[in-house]
Amino acid sequence: MSESAIKTEGLTKHYGKVEALVDLNLDIRPGEVFGFLGPNGAGKTTMIRTIMDEIRPTRGKATIVGMDTHEKSVEIRRHIGYLPGDLAMYPSLTGKDILTYFANLRGGVDWTFVNTLQERLDVDLSKKVGDLSSGNRQKVGLIQAFMNKPEVLIMDEPSSGLDPLVQREFQAMMREVANEGRTVFLSSHTLSEVQRVADRVGIIRQGHLITVESVATLRAKGMRRVELELDSPADAALFEAVTGVRDVSTRNHHVVMSFEGDMGALLKAAASHYSIVDISTQEADLEEIFLTYYHKEKAAS
Repeated sequence: MSESAIKTEGLTKHYGKVEALVDLNLDIRPGEVFGFLGPNGAGKTTMIRTIMDEIRPTRGKATIVGMDTHEKSVEIRRHIGYLPGDLAMYPSLTGKDILTYFANLRGGVDWTFVNTLQERLDVDLSKKVGDLSSGNRQKVGLIQAFMNKPEVLIMDEPSSGLDPLVQREFQAMMREVANEGRTVFLSSHTLSEVQRVADRVGIIRQGHLITVESVATLRAKGMRRVELELDSPADAALFEAVTGVRDVSTRNHHVVMSFEGDMGALLKAAASHYSIVDISTQEADLEEIFLTYYHKEKAAS
């Protein structure tokens, strides 16, 4: 595989006066699960449809495994697995018929591997697609994306309709792909899923890429809940004066707050007035961090 699994340079898409995607620069590496986060309408699907050459960019370009996504769009299909957010399948065909159709397009697949995927996702491929629940139709879509063992998996909201146990199995499948040196591009607004499986995360808002960070770095930057037990009654004003502190509440010798920043600075401020009897912190999850970034961008704009 090339040095970049997916690379975009100044990728932009306008629909009239609507800027759906603006100067997107991404470099996604082989062997990683990359989470692409944003609410509905942020530009996630536009980005995927553009790099899949389903729509043409207003300007900019993209490559997948080193190939231009427009000039080599047919060749690229041999190297990727793709699950669109609006997957449509012939309702009168069985799941097995659908997979056979896709397998023939790709020049054949290892059906032993397909059977393994079927067992892991627990779906009956003998039923007509039109008779399947939305969750089971999604499972058929997942199998077709994984079954040719692609170098790059591109998936738009892939967990839609899946129950928690199947979601866990699907997450294990994504990590296995990355461990084999292949790449997963996971577009989602299901933050808990991205937090569990992604190596890095890109956050997009109104077509603009806000940040690209490792999940560990994002969580380190994020808000955390801090509770201190002090040797004397807590003064809320003292803590409210510390940069990064918000939502302070006190009760006798206890103080609870949300904090974003260097814990050393907070503890130094507390220790200058109190002896700290006990401390507990709860790390922010990705949803809190995501909202923090959105609030910052909204305030800046």
